[in-house]
Amino acid sequence: MLCLVLFVLCLSRSDVAAFSSVAENEDALLKHLFQGYQKWVRPVENSNDTIKVLFGLKISQLVDVEWIDYKLSWNPEEYGGITAIRVPSESLWLPDIVLFENADGRFEGSLMTKVIVKYNGVVTWMPPASYKSSCMMDVTFFPFDRQNCSMKFGSWTYDGSMVDLILVDENVDRKDFFDNGEWEILNAKGMKGNRKDGLYSYPFVTYSFVLRRLPLFYTLFLIIPCLGLSFLTVLVFYLPSDEGEKLSLSTSVLVSLTVFLLVIEEIIPSSSKVIPLIATYHPMAPWVKRLFLQKLPQLLCMKGHVDRYSFSETEERETTFKSKVLGRQKHKQAKDGEKIVTAFLEKAADSIRYISKHVKKEHFIRQVVQDWKFVAQVLDRIFLWLFLVVSVTGSVLIFTPALQMWLNSTL
Repeated sequence: MLCLVLFVLCLSRSDVAAFSSVAENEDALLKHLFQGYQKWVRPVENSNDTIKVLFGLKISQLVDVEWIDYKLSWNPEEYGGITAIRVPSESLWLPDIVLFENADGRFEGSLMTKVIVKYNGVVTWMPPASYKSSCMMDVTFFPFDRQNCSMKFGSWTYDGSMVDLILVDENVDRKDFFDNGEWEILNAKGMKGNRKDGLYSYPFVTYSFVLRRLPLFYTLFLIIPCLGLSFLTVLVFYLPSDEGEKLSLSTSVLVSLTVFLLVIEEIIPSSSKVIPLIATYHPMAPWVKRLFLQKLPQLLCMKGHVDRYSFSETEERETTFKSKVLGRQKHKQAKDGEKIVTAFLEKAADSIRYISKHVKKEHFIRQVVQDWKFVAQVLDRIFLWLFLVVSVTGSVLIFTPALQMWLNSTL
């Protein structure tokens, strides 16, 4: 038993001695590497050398960045076989790679973690980062929509001759990704590009994500209840007219549909580029336009529908006349040799055509909405007249026999 204890003590002392020697070697190595090291200077032997930064993305909020720092290299045999050390990232040069077009205004990572420095000068940095990027939403087929979002990374100050980005793998690592309850990632790939700015080239890496919305929640709690309420509206017509439940059921269905419409308005993402199919106004059929915009308003003593968003023939003639005059002026100026003025007038005419085309398109969309609003007013007036006719006719039919009996009794 005594020999065993002595053996264990001797083994422990030898381990402590080995660990202390390793610590001393690592301490000497750090003093050797960082003595006179300047982290604000790009670590290259020649000023025209390029640092190649290997860039990779992992959706578990880890960005993998790797480059070579020739100042941080050593011979492992001289320092007890140490091949890698962990150094605070604030104490050495780091590439200023940021996310362009971020949404929260934070360009740096969430935590400045330590970097792994190997004996051959390879520096590996994997900082955990939570990035928020803006994405243009296309809600045309909401809630069965797909979105294509991208994240663009690049150096903020260095051009391609100083820092070059190398894409490690075009496929994004999704091994540690946790599934989201609202979105599903269909595809995630990276692509390298270069932006030219005069004589300089700025490399960047763009990761594209194809996302699909999971419609189960909206289907169960929004679409199916709306369809059920719509079918309940049909069942109202099967109830007897003399029953009070018909009126109460109609009122309940109307209130429920109104509440669901308010919920849909809050859920649908707001976007002015596209309109969801659930809120799209399509152009009116010609027979509907003739019936509801021309004939029925006259019969119902309503003011005619004014086309406030269409160009009149006089304006079109004036525009055509002005274009002809402008063409003659350009022809005359070309004969006179005034090419500069002609080019300026052509650019101005192209700009006017573009603005006119854009304004006409907006006016057409507004006109479609106004037409449907006027149709709603016509239907409202039709139901008003029907209500008045039914009320007056019913009152006359009810009180006529009583009035006849009263007149006969007086005679």
